[in-house]
Amino acid sequence: MTAPLRMSLDVECSAEHAFTVWTSGIATWWPADHTVTGRDDVTVVMQSGVGGRIYEHTPDGAEHDWGEVTVWSPPTRLAYLWHLRRDRSDATEVEIQFTANDSGGTRIEIEHRGWERLGRAAVQWRDQNRAGWQTLLPHFQAAIASTDERSS
Repeated sequence: MTAPLRMSLDVECSAEHAFTVWTSGIATWWPADHTVTGRDDVTVVMQSGVGGRIYEHTPDGAEHDWGEVTVWSPPTRLAYLWHLRRDRSDATEVEIQFTANDSGGTRIEIEHRGWERLGRAAVQWRDQNRAGWQTLLPHFQAAIASTDERSS
């Protein structure tokens, strides 16, 4: 079994706001270099609810599926199958917990697992995704810092 990736971060906002920015606000912070097309003009969409699609939509109408929501429990828990740049049968799983803390902020814990589905490529894909998460999460943190919690 290939060990899951586990990451955590603290943000200075409510769990509700963090959940909203991660989900319905994903297009505001997801970087172009983490998309299928690499284009700056795509829209990233995470549809709400179990079964919701995660995909990118280009201005010319093309859509590239990335995953599917498997758990939708605002504002505390979100999980999805993830197959960006891979076949859906190779999907890994991402689970995110949003936990309010006593200071009014939120602890976000992420587990990305299911690498064994990728066979011999599991460790390579896990390592590539580790690097991807390290460059992705600062964009989310910047979006949290630059958005008004009252508007979510």
